[in-house]
Parts: sequence; C-alpha cells; structure tokens
Amino acid sequence: MTKARDIMNGGADCVGAQESVLDAARKMKDLGVGALPICGGDHKLHGMLTDRDVVVKVLGAGQDPATCPAGDLAQGEVVTMGVDDDVEGVLSTMTEHRLRRLPVIDGHDLVGMVSQADLARSLPDPKAAELLQALSTD
Repeated sequence: MTKARDIMNGGADCVGAQESVLDAARKMKDLGVGALPICGGDHKLHGMLTDRDVVVKVLGAGQDPATCPAGDLAQGEVVTMGVDDDVEGVLSTMTEHRLRRLPVIDGHDLVGMVSQADLARSLPDPKAAELLQALSTD
C-alpha cells in the first residue's frame, strides 16, 4: 500500500514564526512554492502560510509585510499526516479539510509536504477527479 512518504516532497523548508511575511514571500519565490509551514523556536509546526494569506491578510489589509511576523498568520491547529499514513487517509484528510497542501510529520518532526498534484498523480483517475472537485468548489 502506498504511504505518504512515497508521494511527498521531502525536506520541507519552514518560515520561522518571528520571520517577516516579506521574508516568507521571498522564500516562497526562491523555492517556487505557494505555501510554507510556520515553525516556532521549539521547532514544532505552528501553522501554514500561503501566498493567498500574504495577499489577502497582509497586503489586502494594508499591513506592512516587512514588519508583520509570519507567526501572526498561524491559525488554529495544523492538520498533518504521518509519514506512514496510507494514501487513502491523505485523500480523506485533504478532502475533508479542503487542503491543497498537507504537511507530513514523523513524530513531531516535519519531513515533507504532499500537494494536491502529488496526491492526484498517485490516485486512480476517479479518485483524483474526486479530490480536485472537492478542492475546487466553494
């Protein structure tokens, strides 16, 4: 059975909770990603920062991204998957929580990310279509 470790992109980079949103946006640009996990000084996952968060919650709200800490945008409990969770569980979690990206952890350590595209490539066509439909509807 295919596991999260088989489809994830390993070595996910974090943005520190005290780093500015501007630094996070630059890191997203340099890495070619649309989201970064927010990690605290305790090296634990505190949230996710997306490119949409930068635009809507910072720029759209008239805040200065150079002075706004990334950690201020971490909201609630972060939804994660274990490295040994099966792909069906990943599908179920992403669909239920309407997530396009899902951090993968091993114990408490962030070890990778599964994106919508990673998951769609690993699923049979009907399941992939189901995921895409669930994530694309309001």
